[in-house]
Formats: sequence, C-alpha cells, structure tokens
Amino acid sequence: MNFSFYIAKRYLFTKSKNNAINIITFIAGLGAFAGAMALFIVLSGFSGLKDFSIQFTNEIDPDLKVYPLKGKTLQLDSLHVKGLKEIQDIANFSEVIEEHVLLTYENRSTPAYIKGVDQNFNAITSTNRSLVLGRWFDQDEKRVVLGGEISRKLSLGISGRNDVLQLLVPKPGKGIITDPTKAFKGYNTLVVGIYDINEDLNDKYVFAPLAVARSLLGLPDDQVSALEIKLTNPHKEKAAREALLNLFDNQVSVKNRIELNDELYKMLNTENLAVYLIFTLVLIIALFNVGGAIVMAILDKQHNIQTLSNLGAQTQSLRHIFLLQGSLLTFVSGIIGLLIGIVLVLLQQAFGLVMITEDLPYPISLQIENIFIVFGTIMLLGIIASFIGSTRVSKVLHLTHA
Repeated sequence: MNFSFYIAKRYLFTKSKNNAINIITFIAGLGAFAGAMALFIVLSGFSGLKDFSIQFTNEIDPDLKVYPLKGKTLQLDSLHVKGLKEIQDIANFSEVIEEHVLLTYENRSTPAYIKGVDQNFNAITSTNRSLVLGRWFDQDEKRVVLGGEISRKLSLGISGRNDVLQLLVPKPGKGIITDPTKAFKGYNTLVVGIYDINEDLNDKYVFAPLAVARSLLGLPDDQVSALEIKLTNPHKEKAAREALLNLFDNQVSVKNRIELNDELYKMLNTENLAVYLIFTLVLIIALFNVGGAIVMAILDKQHNIQTLSNLGAQTQSLRHIFLLQGSLLTFVSGIIGLLIGIVLVLLQQAFGLVMITEDLPYPISLQIENIFIVFGTIMLLGIIASFIGSTRVSKVLHLTHA
C-alpha cells in the first residue's frame, strides 16, 4: 500500500506533459471543492433556520411538561408537591391550568387559550422577557397578559380603567341550551401586558394568574392541567422523567421540548434531509468528473503501468494507485472546500453578509456534525468514483498484452 500511495501522490501533484489531463484533473478537483463548500453552507443555513425557529418555542416551553394520562386535570396534593421538591434533578416547577376561552372586548371577540400560571412560571420559561408593552402580572391581581396578535384582533392595548376584557368559557352541564346568555361563565379582567414571541403563539395564549384560571374554570385547589419542569441539568432528563413517573404512579405523560413540538421538529428535519439528498445528487454528478479524470490519467500513464507490471507490480496494486489518486484528489479538494465554507459561515455570523431584512441577518449555525456529514459524504462518493475509474487498469493491461 505504501508503494501505491507514493506513486498516487506523485501522479496527483506532478503536472502531466499532456495539458488536457491537467485541465481535466483541475476541473474534477474544482467540482469536489465547490460541492463540499456548497453542501456545508446549505446545511449550516438550514441548521441556522432550525435554531432560529426553535428559539421562539424555547421561550415558552419548559424542559419537561407533565400531563394527566386520562382527563383534563391532574391531582396535585401536598404529598406530590413534597415529592417534587425532593427530586434532585428538578430545579423548579410550576403549576399550570390551560383551557379554551372566548375573549370579548366591546363588539369584538376571538378564541384563545387561557394559561393560568403561578409565581414560579417565569423561573421555568422566559415568557416575561418577550413583553413589548406593559408588565407581567402579580399573583394577587385579576390581570392578564395578551399576545400581540390577539391584541390586534380585539383592538385592545394595555387596558385603562374602563377597558374590560371578558373571558368566557362554557358552563358544564347536560341537555339542550335554551338561553345562550346563560351558557357561558364570564370573568372580567384588565390587560397589563402584551407579549411578542412569534405569529402562532401571539395568537394563542392569554396568560393569567393561577387563581383567575381556577375561578373561571371552577377547579379545586389540588387540580391543575399540567406541571412545567425546569431541570438542574438537561442531561438529567431521563432520571427526572423516571422520578416523575414514579411519583405519579405512571398515571401521567412526561414530554420534553422535542415531543411538545414534534410536528415542527419533523418538518424541519424533513426539509433538512430533502435538501441534503438534493445536494448529494448534485455532488454525485460533480464527482463523476473524478472518475473521468482517473480514466484519463490511466490512459495517459499506460506506458508507466506496463513498466510497473513488467517489474512485478500486481494488478491490484496498480488499481490501488489510481484509487488512491482519486481519493487524494477528493480529500484535498473537499478539505479546502470545507475550510472556505467554515470561513464563510463565520463571516456571516460575525458580519451578516446576507440579510433577510435591514436588521435581521440570515441565520446560520456552525455545527461539528455538519462538517462530518459533508466530509463523509464527499469522501464516500469520491472513493466510489475513483474505484470505478481504477477498474480501467485491467483493460489497459489486457490491451497492452494483446
């Protein structure tokens, strides 16, 4: 193998007397270089878009969320609270009540979710940091915080003394509703803050103190819709999940951020895979040039091949020469392409060379896994192309002996 590698290196880095061979080799290297650089930049761009999309959900989603397996509410008594405080992997937890509501203001209305939260909620998530107007409510207030889209639909900003927002939920019961005015239970409140996270969440939630949500829905003090958990260490998720299941006798469902947003993650991963496959197809076409360059190199060096064969070199060793030549060509070109791709990604992160808007650079993320994916892909394809090209050695020897 050392013999084959030495000859392959000489063939690759020494100019051929035939200028056409040099041009073909250069074009093959250029194709591998451009393919590696383009694939890495595109994957980095999609990684950036993924991080950019997920950062909004991370503002409102906890590390873990505990749901009841049956029904809408989870019983949380003093023993459960004590048990939660004793789990070492849990840094904090928040009691949450969620339900559909109808928001009405003057002659306008819109559906939403009320999310009643306790005093620990802002230690679990960073929702309060998304406020663009006003402030977060105190637990002893009958006040709420709206999303920007809900505020727009209702034409309601931070409420004055007479700007009463009404929360409506259907009254429990059976039978046919004969009087629509008595079908809903209402709760009057004022808006003290407006948040802006993303378009979907801005149109989804109205945050309220836990006591307001309990009063509106008529829930007892020991019942909640869910528990939101902040972990001491994200790597302790498995241990915390098992402890929570044991605490609630396996009568709950525990979800992490990915499971809470499984549709979003599936969509982003599918798009990333589709782009990778499309660019890999382009890369395959580009690396055909490597196989072609190897074939031309074999034809150019057929007299050398015959000489080496007469000196006792085995056919397999001669094939290895050109297999290694193509592999080295792919390796060098791919490494250069990756290095330039990394530099361009770093420049985009530092200076925002490509902008989406005047103040928003195109998001891009430098991830080690993308480097390995691109390098592994281009090397695999380059070796395959070189192997196919190197089989021409047998035909050259056969024609020479004939």
